[in-house]
Amino acid sequence: MLTIAELLCSSKTIAVVGLSSKKSRPSYGVSEYLQRAGYRIIPVNPKETEVLGERCYPDLESIPEKVDIVNIFRRSESAGEFADAAIRIGARAVWMQEDVVDHAAARRARDAGLTVVMDRCILKEHGRWVR
Repeated sequence: MLTIAELLCSSKTIAVVGLSSKKSRPSYGVSEYLQRAGYRIIPVNPKETEVLGERCYPDLESIPEKVDIVNIFRRSESAGEFADAAIRIGARAVWMQEDVVDHAAARRARDAGLTVVMDRCILKEHGRWVR
């Protein structure tokens, strides 16, 4: 498994599950930061059509390109379905944001060979590890 620093430095595309077009939402601010940092952000939210100038997809399976990190901005009880979808699409990693914890989903993803980060903010970790 990759370290957080290795993951962030080697990744280019991040699918953000639960990304909202509401600027007051943490998912928006974090994704905007990551986009400015040079990552390709792919919004995943069935209630949106476009966020941060990017086409929004209803689910991970609808994304037509390779995804490095699936960043989950959803409640812990729904994280498992997105971790399983990340495995199915061949993502390199599952990242569960702060307060998103699902140990069973993390185990399934690790068993499938994905790097898993749980209960951590990707923006804060980016600031800590990537210069």
